Amino acid sequence: MIPAPVAPGRWDFDAIGTAWRIDSEAPVRDDDRAAVLALVDAFDRDWSRFRADSTVSRLATGGTVAAPRDAEAMLGLYDELADATDGSVNPLVGDALARRGYDASYSMRDRGAAAAPQRWREVVDLSGDSLTLHRPATIDVGAVGKGRLVDLVRAELRQRMTGWLVVDASGDLAIDGVQQRVALEHPYDPSRAVGVWTLDSGALCASATNRRAWGDGLHHVLDARTGEPVREYAATWAIAADAMTADAVATALFFDGGPRFAQAQGASWVRMRTDGSVEWSPHCEAELFV
Repeated sequence: MIPAPVAPGRWDFDAIGTAWRIDSEAPVRDDDRAAVLALVDAFDRDWSRFRADSTVSRLATGGTVAAPRDAEAMLGLYDELADATDGSVNPLVGDALARRGYDASYSMRDRGAAAAPQRWREVVDLSGDSLTLHRPATIDVGAVGKGRLVDLVRAELRQRMTGWLVVDASGDLAIDGVQQRVALEHPYDPSRAVGVWTLDSGALCASATNRRAWGDGLHHVLDARTGEPVREYAATWAIAADAMTADAVATALFFDGGPRFAQAQGASWVRMRTDGSVEWSPHCEAELFV
């Protein structure tokens, strides 16, 4: 990101395994920070598969728990993602990721590919205030979760502060009231940019296979149908009205149904293939260096 003007409210912190930066026109007070950190911790305690005390970890053996407050929004979007990508994106991909080494201990030891349950809607049951898994499985909301949390943090601060605001969670951005020029980092050379996208509202989310990579060509973007890492695309960028949607589109773009999903969500996008060629959506307003 090309930074906003020097902000009296700049605040940097680490949470959910990534670096966060808040830039704001108004100072971020101590009570604002406490409220944001409490919100982030509550989300992590619900959805992190990397902590044993989380809701999804307790649910992994099967059974019923009180539904986290974000379950309906996120699982509903997963329903659309799964349809658009022919099952490549699936909220029960957690065990497949763990088998490849992206597990709770970050072992990075590959135990081979395994598909996620393709009939996941028969396993996951969200009914009223209850979330049920009818058999053991691990929910992973990586396709939408960080974007959802960015939206929640932005909404919390918006209630507390006036003036412009930018929430940046290491590649997932929510922007409100200040123009930002965001560099699209080249996945094979961090010193270069594929292009620059300028926006003053909404959200931009990025995903790249080089960010969480290990072993022999393994990374965090798996095809849920096979448990194998995607090979055709190296990086994606998406702009939408909110960060959860932009996050979902950025994930979908690693698969053939991504452009169709983006169009349905009213999102613009750019993606780079592993051969270095770049594709973009109709009416994309990014300045691309291709």
